[in-house]
Amino acid sequence: MFYRRPLSLWLSCGLCVSAIALSSCTPSTPAPEPSPTPDTTATPLPSDDSDPGVETEPPVTPTAPATTPPSPALQPDTPVQASAAEVYWLDRESDRLELVPQPLNPTGSEANNPEILLTTALETLLDGPQDAAHSTTIPPEARLRGIEVKADGVHVDLSADFTSGGGTTSMTGRVAQILYTATSLDPNLPVWLAVESEPLEVLGGEGLMIRQPLTRQAFHEDFEL
Repeated sequence: MFYRRPLSLWLSCGLCVSAIALSSCTPSTPAPEPSPTPDTTATPLPSDDSDPGVETEPPVTPTAPATTPPSPALQPDTPVQASAAEVYWLDRESDRLELVPQPLNPTGSEANNPEILLTTALETLLDGPQDAAHSTTIPPEARLRGIEVKADGVHVDLSADFTSGGGTTSMTGRVAQILYTATSLDPNLPVWLAVESEPLEVLGGEGLMIRQPLTRQAFHEDFEL
């Protein structure tokens, strides 16, 4: 014997089954990832173990040692001793280049002017020796075109005849005579040597190299004297 179920019961069962089927087919939304919790732990400050009652000295900053300024160069209006000016000849009796100084005896009120003193000394040198014991390798035709005492040294300008004739020994001797005479007031002065207003870089047919500016120390390093 069968019992007939009411229609409303069948409809309720059908709706439940449909709801379950739809829920199983709908994709689930993933849960959001939790945001990182900021670290609120305070960084410990360095401890100060110094005694607050004791005064501490501030750090000392090292200072560079004081440097002595370089001595001023010879200037045209710098008073000098006339007795310091010398003319340098070559020893005629020596078998090698040997310089012989001869004191200059200037006269007049301008005798203490360095440019005038050096001009007189170089012109005396170019005129040739008066003493038979002295000699020179500078050609007698060579002339002084000009001389200037500047902050960077003594500038000497000679005529083209200065470069004529002679071999290496002769060229070395004449350069040494000009250099030592031009620096007789101050042995440490550099000399800028020019011929016809052009810097002298190579002297003679054998190619004697001239390192500018000339100094006594550099000359001894480059040549035998």
